[in-house]
Amino acid sequence: MNKKTIITILLTLVAMVGQAQTIPTDWFKTDTITIRGRIEGYDAERFGFTSMTCYLYDIMEKDNNTLVMDITSDGTFEKSFSINYPMRLKFKSSGESKVGFSEIPFFVRPGETVDITVRLNEQGQYECYYNSGSSKDVEHWLKSNLQLQKMCSRLYDFKGEFDEANNIAEQLWHDMLERIDTVSRRDNFTPMEMQLAQAEMQNQFAFSLIDYAFEYADRLMPWQQQADGSWQQIVTDSAALRPTMDVNNYRLLKRVDFDNPLLMTDQFYYFTLNRVQWARPNKETMLSGVAGIKDRLQKSYAAYQQLMGIDHLTLTAQLCIYMWMQQSYDEWKTYEKAFPLYLSSFTHPYIRQKAEQFYQREMAKTELTSPLPNGSGIEIIRNIISKYPGRYLMIDFWGMGCGSCLISIQNSKNLRAEIAKRDDVKLIFISYDNTAGGSDAYKKFVAEWLADEETICITNADFSRLRELFHFNGIPHYETITPDCRRVRDDLRINGYDNFDYELQRLKEKLK
Repeated sequence: MNKKTIITILLTLVAMVGQAQTIPTDWFKTDTITIRGRIEGYDAERFGFTSMTCYLYDIMEKDNNTLVMDITSDGTFEKSFSINYPMRLKFKSSGESKVGFSEIPFFVRPGETVDITVRLNEQGQYECYYNSGSSKDVEHWLKSNLQLQKMCSRLYDFKGEFDEANNIAEQLWHDMLERIDTVSRRDNFTPMEMQLAQAEMQNQFAFSLIDYAFEYADRLMPWQQQADGSWQQIVTDSAALRPTMDVNNYRLLKRVDFDNPLLMTDQFYYFTLNRVQWARPNKETMLSGVAGIKDRLQKSYAAYQQLMGIDHLTLTAQLCIYMWMQQSYDEWKTYEKAFPLYLSSFTHPYIRQKAEQFYQREMAKTELTSPLPNGSGIEIIRNIISKYPGRYLMIDFWGMGCGSCLISIQNSKNLRAEIAKRDDVKLIFISYDNTAGGSDAYKKFVAEWLADEETICITNADFSRLRELFHFNGIPHYETITPDCRRVRDDLRINGYDNFDYELQRLKEKLK
């Protein structure tokens, strides 16, 4: 056998041992973690930033969140927040770094405090040194720069046919195993670090294969504008599209241990779940009506098992159903038999516990609006409100780097022209840029698509603070503010422009 074959066999055996390892009983729990420490030699002007941002994708929570951590003048920092399971996260500079240092990665378990010192190493580069917490135990892995996501780009960016994509995936699997072997030997990985690296690899691999199929299908189903102004997806080649529905084309997913809780430690797992949840063989099942929720769940069980090549509902499959339960709550909340059906899907005790807590919390909500959140950055919103007294405000948070945002703004231009004639509502567009007032590209886009509308461009740091206040990561994101300066509950707020009149009228009737 050649060297590559030996490496593959050895690593596969190690992976099997890792899968068999018992996860501590307190692996899943809801608790606060604290990140604190100091950047030696910190100077705000020289470094180019005064805060750092972390995008938190906690699968157990309905909404994602953005966390902003301020750096004090002496370089110290501290941030506390709650998580539900161990995670690898990172804080990144909210502004453009001038010193080559821009992020603080860490690995943390619920209830821990991680103390970190950032200082120059022997090569004159800023490096993180972990003084406590789980980060210290897996420091080699955190600093290893495995670049597995970069390696996967040749699969998820591939434009060819499925057979060739599977050949690329096969080679990618072996290349990543070899990469882990090389780096782990160089950096002296511990057994836990090896298992985390393998979980990271499997996570990236699953995402890349399914994402390739997503992109392949999207090219065959472009959106076209109809005569009435609506947009519809058109299938240009049904025969070429058929392989995306064939589970046999996803056969390499059988190599991924979808029951392994270590997959969850990689923050990218959130996106893998999204891809698994909406994989082409599953998509039609997930979009079926609420009236057939029992049948839909049964079909989902079968679809996930076929996709993953396994005969039971894996941890990943249960989390997909859990996320769908949260996302579609507004559709099924009035159907009294829905929640017990969802609950019966969860054999994992912690998922079951979190599902019960979610349902009780959502059912207990009675207030339709809430006061504006308090915190740094809210004055931006209060200043807008003061300009339009007595009106409902719909705030559209968007960005030039967000394709969905740009398409939404372009496609809704005529609808917004009609909305602008109303005197009871005002549309506000808030974006962000490194350049004060916006880049030339931003100004050009605004002049063409948002002329005569209320547009505000703020710094990345200020936009991150608004993300934290309003508890969102992804954009476009919409918020509705009432004339009495209260924030509308998420299931009643206006989400876009297609059904604007209906959603505003529904909100007014609810608030009577």
